[in-house]
Amino acid sequence: MTDRPNIVFFHVDNLGLGELGCFGGGILRGADTERIDRFAEQGLKLSHYVVEPQCTPTRSALMTGRYPIRSGNHTIALGGNDGGLVAWERTMGDILSEVGYATACFGKWHIGAEDGRWPTDHGFDEWYGPARTYDECLWPDDPWYDGDRDGYSYMYEGTKEDGVRATDQQLTVTLKGHVDAEYDRRARAFMKRSVAAGKPFYLYHNHSLMHFPMVAREEFKGQGSNGEWGDCLLMLDHDFGSILDCLDELGVADKTIVIFAGDNGPEDHLIGRGTAGFFDGSYFSSAEGGIRTPCLIRWPGKVPVRESNEMVHVTDMFPTLLRWAGCEPPTDRVIDGIDQRAFFTGADESAREGCMVWLNEELHAVKWSQFKVSFKRQQHFHAPEIPLGFARIINLLEDPKEREPVNQTYVRWWVMQHARRLIRQFEDSVAEEGLIPAGAPLDFVPAQHQAQHDGRSVGAPSRAGG
Repeated sequence: MTDRPNIVFFHVDNLGLGELGCFGGGILRGADTERIDRFAEQGLKLSHYVVEPQCTPTRSALMTGRYPIRSGNHTIALGGNDGGLVAWERTMGDILSEVGYATACFGKWHIGAEDGRWPTDHGFDEWYGPARTYDECLWPDDPWYDGDRDGYSYMYEGTKEDGVRATDQQLTVTLKGHVDAEYDRRARAFMKRSVAAGKPFYLYHNHSLMHFPMVAREEFKGQGSNGEWGDCLLMLDHDFGSILDCLDELGVADKTIVIFAGDNGPEDHLIGRGTAGFFDGSYFSSAEGGIRTPCLIRWPGKVPVRESNEMVHVTDMFPTLLRWAGCEPPTDRVIDGIDQRAFFTGADESAREGCMVWLNEELHAVKWSQFKVSFKRQQHFHAPEIPLGFARIINLLEDPKEREPVNQTYVRWWVMQHARRLIRQFEDSVAEEGLIPAGAPLDFVPAQHQAQHDGRSVGAPSRAGG
């Protein structure tokens, strides 16, 4: 047996900060999230976990430890769009696999939908999920849609050895409602096989909820108090509990790092609308509610039980989890993630002072401490993007919903020096290593790395962003 910890990263789609009971939601949203709430009492509860405003950027940031603006994955990948991770990028799956981890990805990958860009091309032994995302299940319901002409969306599966293929399962609304049970079945089987083989495992489990359309399995229908939305929240709670139960059954709960986290703020379409709770905003917005989501971390005996409002960025998971697993992040490229092991295991302060907030290719804001310096404003997905004549400096402890255009008591331009410093650090890093353009071909390599990639010995960036 190995001393390396197992890792379960349970990624939740479109989860607002106001949905779970442990973050002020629960029965107020139509479901008692008892399993997740109990889990929150067993480790670290982060109230200032910052992600990207959209699914693709967050998933890219998690897998590479790099701002998605660097990898060309700053915008959600939709049907017909090219892009995804280029082969040059190094993912958490790549690195953990190389040191002997069994690796599996179930559910939405969303950072590449062609040969060379699938999860199994980036270190995962096996994968099952949709090519892109779940609203494609609604295509056949469109009266203008012609499946014979426009094609269908299918579920895919594959292994590192045999490659990926489309299954005969068309992604329909009915399938969307049942697919999480299949993810659970495969995840449990994967963990059992890994433990039996004496291998540490990395399970990247991507649940389909709370992504619209809201479709609950039969056993959950009518069990919540907020229609199908409440039923789905109950189902999410149950499915996470199933993974925890499996760890207990296998006797490996104490040696497994479990992270429960969302990928962006809540849904804005009325058919699945969520809430950011204490904050305002939705996914596809740079408002605080669009970029804060629940994050819970449990590692018995290592991560003490507490709650913190210190800032952690999704990219930080990359170096932190790798080093917990006894690996080192790449030193030949710019890594924006910061090692948070000391903070997660008891230090009072996060190692991160701030981060950048992009919406697509536009820099909307810089976060520093409890302040947010906004250059553009977009509160919700369907709201207009508004350039601001002067940067708006918001103390999120005073004005969590970002409503005041000007602070009436203090002139806080002193905050700008910190924002500008973070911007200059980013600009300096771009000068060292150019950005990968959106839609870059699979074999694209940043110019600064081309000689090294071709086998010649040259220097390369190794700095980490802050």
